[in-house]
Amino acid sequence: MKRFFARGGPALALFAALAVLAAGCGKTETASSETKVAAKDKDKPAAKVDTKPDEKTDDHGDWWCNEHATPEDVCDLCSKKYREAEKAKGNWCEHNRVKSSCFKCNPGLKEKFAAEYKEKFGKEPPPSNDDKKKDKK
Repeated sequence: MKRFFARGGPALALFAALAVLAAGCGKTETASSETKVAAKDKDKPAAKVDTKPDEKTDDHGDWWCNEHATPEDVCDLCSKKYREAEKAKGNWCEHNRVKSSCFKCNPGLKEKFAAEYKEKFGKEPPPSNDDKKKDKK
């Protein structure tokens, strides 16, 4: 009987160690593969999170900024490159915006952009974040 336990003890310990190692390997591999994916996508710009998955979004071909109700190429709130270039040209206003894109400095500008949108897509533009905030009040 002593001999049985003497031989079985190390074998049982080895079996237990292999079982723990096998169970732990799957978790470690998943974590490392997630880390690899995160590191790989680190340099990519963050994707916009769809906060309302049920809401149907229109495809504007990256021409229109839904958040700020302007064409993307003149949205100084989204494009740091555009903002900095215009600021360097002196196209800057007291509202801390690109003057030629500022709705406060150019009261008819929002309507002008909305008309461009309507001409291009045949419908009214979606409400901007500011419009949505006004509707909630």
